[in-house]
Amino acid sequence: MTVAPDGLPPLREVIRRYGLFAKKSLGQNFLLDLNLTVRIARAAGDLSAVTVLEIGSGPGGLTRALLTLGAARVIAVERDARAIAALEEIAGHYAGRLEIVAADALAFDARPYLDRGPVRIVANLPYNIATALLVSWVTLEPWPPWYEAAVLMFQREVAERIVAAPGSKSYGRLSVLVQWRCEARILFDVNPSAFVPPPKITSSLVRLVPRTEPLACDRKLLEAVTRAAFGQRRKMLRQSLRSLGVDVPALLSTAGLSPMTRAEDISIAGFTSLARALAAHRGLRHDTGSDAAGGSL
Repeated sequence: MTVAPDGLPPLREVIRRYGLFAKKSLGQNFLLDLNLTVRIARAAGDLSAVTVLEIGSGPGGLTRALLTLGAARVIAVERDARAIAALEEIAGHYAGRLEIVAADALAFDARPYLDRGPVRIVANLPYNIATALLVSWVTLEPWPPWYEAAVLMFQREVAERIVAAPGSKSYGRLSVLVQWRCEARILFDVNPSAFVPPPKITSSLVRLVPRTEPLACDRKLLEAVTRAAFGQRRKMLRQSLRSLGVDVPALLSTAGLSPMTRAEDISIAGFTSLARALAAHRGLRHDTGSDAAGGSL
């Protein structure tokens, strides 16, 4: 049997041995090019003193790259029981540096596993839960969160929504929520041919760095105003914000926004100002967080 440069079997051999054909129901598209997985791992920076949280490790291509590049510790979260044995083989090769957690990422609380050093999230996210995971990570309380950076693979369309600027067609609720709390940029694109099976679209690697002091506002109210505004994005704010159940002209006056403006033209600062104005009109104090989230993005 041939071996890869890291001394482990080639990923195609791992997939064959453990029956790891990709399941559409799990949103799986495996990265088998070890040169590409190394490039992704390098995008996360120096990992020598870092705990890396990886979601959806699959056969372990990115896991191996992270460990090869010196990650002090990798916590691999995987719900597919078929992949656990493959990951255990990697754990044996990198003794004491890989911890495998069999869990559903959407219900997984990483904090009990994070007992030392800075934490970065690095993952080729399962497409069917990628946006939900991202929202869960940018709505954590308290803020700043337990991770210092995240390097994540998304469908190109989702990546464009994450980094979109006001005035663009991709700008929406997800753009506002992510950019309110994080600096976000696309690092590079990945061709469908890099995956097994190849998806129908291009993917993009995105780097997120949490802002230590996001603009002050209540997260629940920020989600409420963006949901109302983008729910009818072609309409002016004087119409789209009526669902909030307040005096809209007075609300916009307090926020310093024109009633003729549309959601796609409002900056992050404008939306946080609108959330603070809504708090004032409802007699609430405005914070940087809230215990409740508001709908899907």
